[in-house]
Amino acid sequence: MTTHRTRLRRTVGALLVGLAVTVGPATAATARSALTTDTRLALPAPTGPRRVGVETLHLVDPHRTDPWVPSSGPRQLMVTMRYPATAGPPRSGPPARYVTPTESAAFLAAQHVTGVPPDALSHTRTYGTVGASPLPGRRPLVVLSPGFSLPASSLTALAEDLASQGYVVAAVDHTYESVATTFPDGHVTDCVACSTTDGAKIARGRVADLRFVLDRLTGRHPAWRYADRIDPTRIATAGHSIGGAAASATMVADRRVDAGVNLDGTPQIPLPASGLSRPFLMVGAAENHVPGADRKWDTEWSRLTGWRRWLTVTGSAHFTFTDYPLLADQLGIPPVSSVPGARSVRITRAYVSAFLREHLRGAPDPLLAGPSPTYPEVVFQP
Repeated sequence: MTTHRTRLRRTVGALLVGLAVTVGPATAATARSALTTDTRLALPAPTGPRRVGVETLHLVDPHRTDPWVPSSGPRQLMVTMRYPATAGPPRSGPPARYVTPTESAAFLAAQHVTGVPPDALSHTRTYGTVGASPLPGRRPLVVLSPGFSLPASSLTALAEDLASQGYVVAAVDHTYESVATTFPDGHVTDCVACSTTDGAKIARGRVADLRFVLDRLTGRHPAWRYADRIDPTRIATAGHSIGGAAASATMVADRRVDAGVNLDGTPQIPLPASGLSRPFLMVGAAENHVPGADRKWDTEWSRLTGWRRWLTVTGSAHFTFTDYPLLADQLGIPPVSSVPGARSVRITRAYVSAFLREHLRGAPDPLLAGPSPTYPEVVFQP
């Protein structure tokens, strides 16, 4: 976990600060001017044909005390649901917000960002509509888990794209593991867990959170009013960093999960010696997860006994698979990898979608068969 925390501070700081802390006032002033005059932060439009509906759920687990702040009582989670919505006049609210102003300020402050308005990220354009009516039919479910100290919003570009392609997507904010999580009564929790170096504890908590979310979405008394749109026989988990590491551990613990995706997360809970026989996709950054660079990653790969792929993206860094490189590019901030933000979103969307299409919908995708001239940066490892 020390590696993940150090990487986060280094990479996100460079992405969003624009080196303002180390370069000085001139860089900060440039970032402020660009943002307040010409820059409009925006995620790329989803690639699928369907509108995206958005709702948030506040879930309370009465059977589990919060592992980070026991005095707070039962474990509580905020979950953002995205789903394919009708194209006609919706029963809906406003466009979905990327983050609240408070969450934006907390994230930027945690990274010691100067020269950017505190609410900058809250103005990011998204493509979801709050409360839009869902399309009929049952859809595969994809549960997303973000990186350590990051909000679920860090995977919004991926979540919106999957919903536009016909998946129900549940993005989980892991309370006290993110710099800011806002609850319906207005109170905001911070990252109490950020002081820990116990990666296994974090991963175990993620597994418990994800299994609880599955219970509340697919159980006999579901928490979501549109739960009948979920096909409980087609479920995947995917995540970035520790969220990706938790994907395989969740599959071991819960047979309901049919497939998993790890976006550059070092495993914290080893797979059993007997292995994992369900489909699994590992996508690694070139700086972290080429063969021989991470012993835990190599061991996990060796214990995947079913369909598997190990991809690395040439020139990528740990945060390539989140929204942040794209937003940094729009702010004119010097990149920390050679993969442009828009390109990194396109790659992540393409390969995660291809994997889910093949393993939740039974439609083999040639993109997963080998190197593609469309994505020459993507290397298939042996």
